[in-house]
Amino acid sequence: MGKLAVYICSGCGLGDSLNIEALQKISKKYKAAVVQTHAQLCSSEGVELIKCDVKDNGVDSIVIAACSPRVMYDVFDFSPAVVERVNLREQVVWSVAPNAELDDPKEDIQMMAEDYLKMGLVRLGKMKPATGYLPDLEMSKDILVVGGGVTGMTAALEASKAGYNVVLVEKEKKLGGFQKNVRKKATFPYKGIIDNDLPKLIQDVTSSGRITVYTGATVTSTTGGPCLFDVEIAEGGKTHAHKVGAIVEAPGWAPYDPEKLPEQFSYGKSDKVVTNVQFEERGLGRQKFDNVAFIQCAGSRDPEHLPYCSTVCCLASLKQAVELKETNPDANVFVVFKELRTPGQAEDFYRHAQEQGVIFIRSQAPNVRKTWGGSLVVEGVDDLLGEEVMIENLDLVVLATGMVPMTAFGEDVKAKPPEQPAAAKKDSDALPVPVDVIRASGILNLQYRQGPELPDFKYGFPDSHFVCFPYESRRTGIYPSGCVRRPMATAAAYEDAAGAAMKAIQAVEAISQGKAVHPRAGDLSFPEINLQRCTQCKRCTDECPFGALNEDEKGNPLTQPTRCRRCGVCMGACPERIISFQNYSVDMIGSMIKEIDIPEEDEEKPRVLIFACENDAYPALDMVGLKRQKYSAYVRIISLRCLGSLNLVWIADALSKGYDGVMLFGCRHGDDYQCHFIRGSELANIRMSKISETLTRLSLESERIRVEEISITDWERIPAIIAEFMQTIDDVGPNPFKDL
Repeated sequence: MGKLAVYICSGCGLGDSLNIEALQKISKKYKAAVVQTHAQLCSSEGVELIKCDVKDNGVDSIVIAACSPRVMYDVFDFSPAVVERVNLREQVVWSVAPNAELDDPKEDIQMMAEDYLKMGLVRLGKMKPATGYLPDLEMSKDILVVGGGVTGMTAALEASKAGYNVVLVEKEKKLGGFQKNVRKKATFPYKGIIDNDLPKLIQDVTSSGRITVYTGATVTSTTGGPCLFDVEIAEGGKTHAHKVGAIVEAPGWAPYDPEKLPEQFSYGKSDKVVTNVQFEERGLGRQKFDNVAFIQCAGSRDPEHLPYCSTVCCLASLKQAVELKETNPDANVFVVFKELRTPGQAEDFYRHAQEQGVIFIRSQAPNVRKTWGGSLVVEGVDDLLGEEVMIENLDLVVLATGMVPMTAFGEDVKAKPPEQPAAAKKDSDALPVPVDVIRASGILNLQYRQGPELPDFKYGFPDSHFVCFPYESRRTGIYPSGCVRRPMATAAAYEDAAGAAMKAIQAVEAISQGKAVHPRAGDLSFPEINLQRCTQCKRCTDECPFGALNEDEKGNPLTQPTRCRRCGVCMGACPERIISFQNYSVDMIGSMIKEIDIPEEDEEKPRVLIFACENDAYPALDMVGLKRQKYSAYVRIISLRCLGSLNLVWIADALSKGYDGVMLFGCRHGDDYQCHFIRGSELANIRMSKISETLTRLSLESERIRVEEISITDWERIPAIIAEFMQTIDDVGPNPFKDL
């Protein structure tokens, strides 16, 4: 730490509730060269005061004791000076009430403020200016797009329009994906149907000077990390090497295998029973039929087949039904559905289909039966009429099978490649890569310790943070898009592709400056490992949520800093405590814990330490203050990057120091996880299950430790949670280490 300055704000009620002079004295004890108080530090005058000290007085380390570090972030940015924010407003003055039973009602509030100031000063003293990671190797901002369908081509085109070079890889010999088979598509907004404009998109892509297109090609190897990806592409017996900065994964989807459908649909018993995909591939919309029935949710929303809704099936059936009505206005076209789903603005298209004379029947379990004469019959119970219905003399039954992402291929393949029309089969250029080849070669073939492809979330879709970061995957710089991310219609795929392209651009721009991407966007720190003390336990490489650590031949961790999201999970995992960041370390948090003076037992002022995740729990605690709700003045809060960065030594340090209890506020984990770093809360819970050994060694009760799931919307629960835990601490009694 260089020349230290401490600035204390007296606005927002701080000056009325706190003894500012006492805070100034503490600052001077910590060798602060400059100690200033201002009535409104965030004002132009207050900011200018700090800027002058940085510019003219050589101040390079700053403590701002005022409001939450979550607000005024840009206002209090005095780079290159290192800044530490001490939250005296939301988590002291606004959240703690004076104790009328004391001779000095503000005594507890003052002690709280002084403790936070001490912790902030110690934290700053343990910081080093973050410099960012800039490798010696040449960095690339080119974008790789895997998949040449609507999504992939749109992502490539959007990135190229933004001024970035793109490498586009398509496994088939021609661009277009499934849309090559589609003659008509619904307009957007959904008012009718028009000719498919795919040829124009293909022309725009192939004529772009910034897009290099490989067809009949696959990615055989991907090494490195963002801005340092080395990609090998196999095309027609040749191998092409490219260095790229980020990847958009858009390999598309395949239809659910109709041969696995239940008997009730009679698939395979008549050539008049086809799937919605085969309807397009065979050009049936151009043929004249008199009686046609569309059966929705054929295998979809069924735990035995596809448990999810594929979103687009209803719209596709509506489009195909309207297409048949345009070909033959006198045709009887029926849509038999469980629930008709028209996401977004597609409700208008449903009305359009009604106006065209399409007949809708709601039936939960329709059966398709072939008569002796060879015609088809659909039987079921009309839910609205409560009567059995029978649709006879059908020329065609179209089953709406769902979408399976191409990333879902494994030993239990639930889909098959789209069927090729007879004419196309004569053209070897139109043949798709067989399923077994797709399964064997993969899509990205990542040379990562954690596996060759993106981890799945549910049903084979690549994992992403479903609440906060829907485009993110567990592999930094790689962004799934289109139907491989979730089922969607073509209109949504265009938007999704543009979003993924933007994320890829954000990644290359941030990482080329040495900064982290979401969720700690702009963070310049990166993990440093003291390998001399490494025991090759592999916990850091096993637990990293983003695959940022590989291993050498001896089992030592090899950092890949451009993959790192700066969560600190590796730091929390390491039993030797040899992983640290320039501005976040085991020693830093441990020193903050030890800096607080613990009142003696007879003072009856217990101390409870709260480790709060900065992403949800810490903001929720701020909300308590903003809403002027109150909690105990005996808690002390330390913000962590992620609860997964918690190192168990901090628990031992706190209990040995004399803290009466420790609470962990983290995000929800499990299937519906809300952790910004995927597994942070889950890992913290796993580690806490092992804390009993520490408690036993210290002869302490297990009730002194508690883990709580706190989302940002749970702020109303926090005062009661803290009050209940304080009662528990009162029941178990003071920590016996308090007076040692």
